[in-house]
Amino acid sequence: MIKIDQLSKVFQTSNQSIQAVDQIDLQINKGEIFGIIGYSGAGKSTFIRLINRLEEPSAGSVLIDDQDITALSKRDLRLSRQEIGMIFQHFNLLWSRTVRENIAFPLEIAGLSKAERSERVDQLIQLVGLTGREDAYPAQLSGGQKQRVGIARALANNPKVLLCDEATSALDPETTDSILSLLVDINEKLGLTIILITHEMHVIQKICHNVAVMEEGRIVEQGSVLDVFSHPKQPVTKKFVEQVMGKPDDEVADDIFIQQVNSGKVLKLQFVGESTNQAFISQVAKKYDVELNILQGNIKQTQAGAYGSLYIQVTGTDEVVSQAIAYMDSTSIEVEVVAND
Repeated sequence: MIKIDQLSKVFQTSNQSIQAVDQIDLQINKGEIFGIIGYSGAGKSTFIRLINRLEEPSAGSVLIDDQDITALSKRDLRLSRQEIGMIFQHFNLLWSRTVRENIAFPLEIAGLSKAERSERVDQLIQLVGLTGREDAYPAQLSGGQKQRVGIARALANNPKVLLCDEATSALDPETTDSILSLLVDINEKLGLTIILITHEMHVIQKICHNVAVMEEGRIVEQGSVLDVFSHPKQPVTKKFVEQVMGKPDDEVADDIFIQQVNSGKVLKLQFVGESTNQAFISQVAKKYDVELNILQGNIKQTQAGAYGSLYIQVTGTDEVVSQAIAYMDSTSIEVEVVAND
C-alpha cells in the first residue's frame, strides 16, 4: 500500500511562491493501476516526482509499505529508489548505448555481476517484446520500441512500484494502445503497483482501476474508474469524460431528435458494469408487449467493466409500458424518463 499524507510542494521564485502540489491525501492499493489525470499545470507531474523524491516535498509524507520515503537519508533513498521504477514521456534513454546496454544500466549501478545482468536483461527483453532488437541503438527504434526499452529498464531491479509520467503522450494512438496493453500485462504478471500520470481520459479508461483528478495542485475528485466515468461531479472531471463519451447527458436529453419523438416515452438507461454485457433490450421486448427503438447511446469498456448511456423510445399501452419500466428499475440499470408523449 502507498499512503500519501498532506503532500505539498511550493516552488520559490525571486518574487513569489508557487503552490504546485497542495496538501494531497491519497491511498493506492498494492497491485492496482492508479491513474492521475489533469490538464497542463495541474501539478500532476510534480506530484509523481515527489513520490520518489526527484522533487523534494515542502511538507507531508509518502509511505510505501510503511517506509516513509520522505524521511530517508540520501544513502537510504538511493537504495529505496531501486524499488521504484519510472518511465518518462520522452524515454530518457542513453543514446550511445544499445537496447541491451540501456536495460542493463541500473543493474550495473546496483552492482550485479555480468552474468546476472545478462540473464535479467534477457528476461526483460522477452517480457517487453523486443526480441531481435537487443543490439539496436535508440536512434534505430520507433517511439513505441523506445518506450519498451524505458519500461524494461524501469523493471530491471524488480521494483514494487512503477511510476509513469505521461508515458504515452509522445506516441501515436495505435502505439499508445500497445504500450497500455503491455502495462496491463506487466501489472497482471508481476503484481506491480502502477501509478500513471496523463491528460488523456482514454488512457484512464483503458487500463486504470481507480483515478484521481487534479486541478490547481489539489485532488478534486477520486474513486473507481466506473464511478467517476458514470457519475462525474466536478466540472473538470465532466470535461475529461466528454473526451471519450461525447457531449454530456443533459445536452443529449435536450437533443432536438429526442424532443421530436411524438409517441411513447423516451428513457435514458445508465449501464454500469456487468449489466452492459446482457442482451437487456431484447429481454425487455420479449418479456413485455412493447416496441423499443434505440435512439442513440454510447457504451465504453474499462478495466472494471463497461459503462455508458442508452436512449430508447418505448411504445405500447400505458399499463404495459409502466410494467416494463418497473422491471428495468428492478435491475442494476438506472432508468430515467426524459420525455413523454
